[in-house]
Amino acid sequence: MKVEMQLGSEKLSIETGKVAKQADGAVWVQYGGTVVLVTVVADDSEHDLDFFPLTVDYRERAYAGGRIPTVYGRREPRPGTSEQLVARLIDHCIRPLFPKDFKAEVQVLCNVFSSDGIHPADVPALIGTSAALAISDIPFNGPVAAVTVGKVEDRLIINPTYEELHASSMELFVSGKADAVMSVEGGGHEIPEDEVIDTIIAAHAQIQEVIKLQEGLA
Repeated sequence: MKVEMQLGSEKLSIETGKVAKQADGAVWVQYGGTVVLVTVVADDSEHDLDFFPLTVDYRERAYAGGRIPTVYGRREPRPGTSEQLVARLIDHCIRPLFPKDFKAEVQVLCNVFSSDGIHPADVPALIGTSAALAISDIPFNGPVAAVTVGKVEDRLIINPTYEELHASSMELFVSGKADAVMSVEGGGHEIPEDEVIDTIIAAHAQIQEVIKLQEGLA
C-alpha cells in the first residue's frame, strides 16, 4: 500500500508491504530523491525493568550517496555524530508516546538507502518511524510527525534543502501530534517571539496533514 502528498517543494510518499515483511512494522519513505527504509521490531516478552529498552539506530550508508567507504576493508564505519544526533532526535519524539508500563525491548532501524544530496533525511526518517509503529501491533500512542522550517528573505520554507538551510536565518525542527506540538528544536538569528509562534503554527498545520497521510496506511 502506498500513500503520498505534497510536502513543501517535494512529494512525500510512504509505502508498506514492499520489503522487510518479517518486521513488526516496515515502511519505505521517499522525499524527493531521498529514500529511507524504517523497520520496527519488539520483543515478544516484557522485562522487569525500571526503564523502557528502546533503541533507535539511524544510518546514512555510504552507498546512499554514491560513495565507497574509505575505511579498511571498505566496511561501513560506525555511526557519525550527525547520525547519532538524528537517532537521538527520533528517540526524543517517540519515547513519550509508549505506555509507561510497557517494558518490552523495541528496536527502530532507519537506513538511508538513497540520498539526493538536496534534502536531509531526518524528517522522512521520523515520519517513517511513526508510520511503521502505527501499522504494527506495538502499543504506541501516535502517530507523530515533524517538519523543518527555514526562513529565506522573509519567506517560510517547509523542509528546506541543504542550500536553503545555508541561506536561512533560522532552522526549526517541530514535531507534534494532530492536537498538539510536542517539541521545538533549532536556532537562528534573533527573531521576534510572534514570528516564532507563527512559524510553529505553520509547521503544525503541515504536521497535521502528514499525520492524516499516515492514518491512510492503517
